[in-house]
Amino acid sequence: MNEKIILVTGGTGLVGCAIKKIIESDAKSDEQWIFVGSKDADLCNKQSTEALFRKYKPTHVIHLAAMVGGLFHNMNHNLDFLRNNMHINDNVLQTAHETNVVKVVSCLSTCIFPDKITYPIDETMIHNGPPHPSNYGYSYAKRLIDVANRGYFDQYGKIYTSVIPCNVFGPHDNYNPQTSHVIPGLIRKLYDLIKDGNTEDKEFKVLGTGKPLRQFIYSLDLAKLFVWVLREYNSPDPIILSVDETQEVSISQVAHSLARAFEFKGRIVYDSTAADGQYKKTASNAKLRAYLPDLKFTEFDEAIKESVDWYRNNYDTARN
Repeated sequence: MNEKIILVTGGTGLVGCAIKKIIESDAKSDEQWIFVGSKDADLCNKQSTEALFRKYKPTHVIHLAAMVGGLFHNMNHNLDFLRNNMHINDNVLQTAHETNVVKVVSCLSTCIFPDKITYPIDETMIHNGPPHPSNYGYSYAKRLIDVANRGYFDQYGKIYTSVIPCNVFGPHDNYNPQTSHVIPGLIRKLYDLIKDGNTEDKEFKVLGTGKPLRQFIYSLDLAKLFVWVLREYNSPDPIILSVDETQEVSISQVAHSLARAFEFKGRIVYDSTAADGQYKKTASNAKLRAYLPDLKFTEFDEAIKESVDWYRNNYDTARN
């Protein structure tokens, strides 16, 4: 039996930690899992990437490492997002190829899809027009993974593929107010607001109107799907990993769910002078459902409560 050595880049982040937790209860005897983070290698540097691959000799890679950030961080640093992610992705895929890695599963995002598009979006639409201007740097860099995957398959027959999750949240998220995504950002804001007293006069301020719609997937649900893709999905074509279209929620619903999880006694207010970003990015998971028709996702409020409880219990060590 040939042992699979599975290297997870970005393995100390939100999704990496979730995969680690899933593997603890779903490990296979022929699999060795290695989770690495930014302290282990500078993936923007080819020599550092090569040294990482020489050290662990992976046969399979789950590539999660990326420069990521929320709406406002993207808007202000598009060039950085473009250049850093292009370097990271090229170094990982080319080094994987040079060291005969059998399979790479890279992580894309629904935000890479064209801004002007019909909904729901599906896997065939990635390159059908420019992305939203707020995050074009990140989007084009991520789209190029799909282009590279096709090249490695056409030229060398490699199964280097990609998954496209909707918005991910859960334990071990990034709660830094400058760079976080919406749910961890709001968790941090509400925690800070009530840590000195949860009183009725407090105002929980949410940037924007609260009206934009998003599909959110719990990190532990996504982790199970990543493991399935690694083990079972053998096409270079991308696959969307998302909750159903009917499970889309507004930012206002997110705020209210968080308020319930924190048992917040004050009121929620919206700063409509702040940018909303895209109104919606509804994704179809029909391709995923064709493979896994009986797939069940964690209820949104339950996942929010677990995420809030984790943050409260791990505030001192969380990425604040």
